[in-house]
Amino acid sequence: MSVRAWGPAEALAVTGRPLRIHPMVVGYEPIREDISIIGGDDHVFLLEPVTATAVVYADGWVLLDSGFNVDVIRDPEERRYYFNYDSYTALVPPGDPLPEQVAALGLEWSRLRGCAISHVHVDHTGGLRFVPADVPVVFQRAEYEFGATISPTMGGDYAAVPKDYLRDGLDIVLIEGDVELSPGLTAIDTAGHTPGHQSFVVELASRTVVLACDAADLRKNIVEAIPCGTQMRPEDAAAAQTAVDRLRELDERPGVEVWPGHDPEWWGWKERVVE
Repeated sequence: MSVRAWGPAEALAVTGRPLRIHPMVVGYEPIREDISIIGGDDHVFLLEPVTATAVVYADGWVLLDSGFNVDVIRDPEERRYYFNYDSYTALVPPGDPLPEQVAALGLEWSRLRGCAISHVHVDHTGGLRFVPADVPVVFQRAEYEFGATISPTMGGDYAAVPKDYLRDGLDIVLIEGDVELSPGLTAIDTAGHTPGHQSFVVELASRTVVLACDAADLRKNIVEAIPCGTQMRPEDAAAAQTAVDRLRELDERPGVEVWPGHDPEWWGWKERVVE
């Protein structure tokens, strides 16, 4: 594994602008409403989608988030440790949903030109096992450095599987703050839910899609500027509010759609292609 800083003139190896995005639902998780939004009902559970997105260019594609590691889920001991706590469990269909959906979309891993991960929670890092060794994997520096302090014996306490993002063979690239990763694709700082959480802005021909990821689980988080109900560190609560304020401001701009990361009712995650 290599870990390096993003260079001042660096960009992912795609050209032109994004042609389309493919929203993917790669699993589900039952979540108490008060975990997804401050003030939610702690007696109401939402069956929330676990999401990932392929951003397609003429000469390659970029993966944003990657779902669960199904090998961990299907190992009884690892599943018990990482996925069964506080009424939570990971739900995946038979098979392996990320590579199967990538194949169904006609995408090839050999044409993957980059991957970016919003944060180190278990439902975002699992697909890194499919990323080829020469493909950059982009994290915010604050997120990756915090994630690297989580040992395997601590992972269950932080809802992280460290071996997903610390494994040999990954080309980890660290950015700080808002960075254009390639034409029409920008990572933006939305820290708070975790120490270095990032969201993504994708500029398509007809619209701009902002993938909030876990800075806003539900549409209500965005519309009412209410943070998610949990932060990895209690001291990040103010940052979480700043992040959701930023997302609401973006959502109010003409032609911009801010997509909540886990809303079971959000139309975007029910689409196969958005252009």
